[in-house]
Amino acid sequence: MHDSSMSYLIVPGWQGSPDNHWQSHWQRSLPQADRVEQADWLAPVRQEWISTLERYIGSSTTPVLLIAHSLGCVTVTHWASQASPRLLNRVAGALLVAPADVERPSCPAALTNFAPLPQTPLPFPAFMVGSDNDHAAQVDRIHWLARQWQAELAILPGAGHINVKSGHERWEEGFTFLYQLQERIEQTSRYRA
Repeated sequence: MHDSSMSYLIVPGWQGSPDNHWQSHWQRSLPQADRVEQADWLAPVRQEWISTLERYIGSSTTPVLLIAHSLGCVTVTHWASQASPRLLNRVAGALLVAPADVERPSCPAALTNFAPLPQTPLPFPAFMVGSDNDHAAQVDRIHWLARQWQAELAILPGAGHINVKSGHERWEEGFTFLYQLQERIEQTSRYRA
C-alpha cells in the first residue's frame, strides 16, 4: 500500500505525543516516518511552531504526508495558509486527527495565540477524523472546520480526544483513514498527470 517515494511526518499537538500515543506507534510502524520536534511543547508559540514545521517539510527529499493531532492540525493549517507554493508542493496530503478548537471559550490560555483559526481551503488532499465527544472541539465545529479546510471527514462515536487518555494507544483502525487518504492522493496525482 505504501508508495516508497513518499515519507510521513508526524505533527504532535500540545505537550507532544508520549511513547504510548498512537502517533508514536505509527512513527515506529510506518516506513520513512519522522516527527516534528518543537522546542517548547508546553508553551507553544504559533509562529515558532509553524517555522519548525516548515523546516521539516523543507528538508524532506520526498513528498510528505502529514499526520497531525490536536494543535498539530491547527499548526498545519496555519502553515498552509502562508507557505510558499514551492513548499506547498512538497506536501502530498494531511491526515488531521482531533483538531483543537483554539477559539472555544474553554480553550487553555497557552493555546489562544493559535487563534483565529485559518478558514482557507487546504491546497492538498486532507482527511479529518473527529469525535462526537471531544472536549477540545464541539462536533458542529469539527464539521465547520472540515468545510472551511475542504477536508473529507469521519466522526467517530465516543472517541474523546483520540489520544492515550481516551484509549487510543495503537489505534490500528486509524490506518484505514490514512489508506483512504493515500488512495485519494494517488487518484489526484493520476488526474494531474
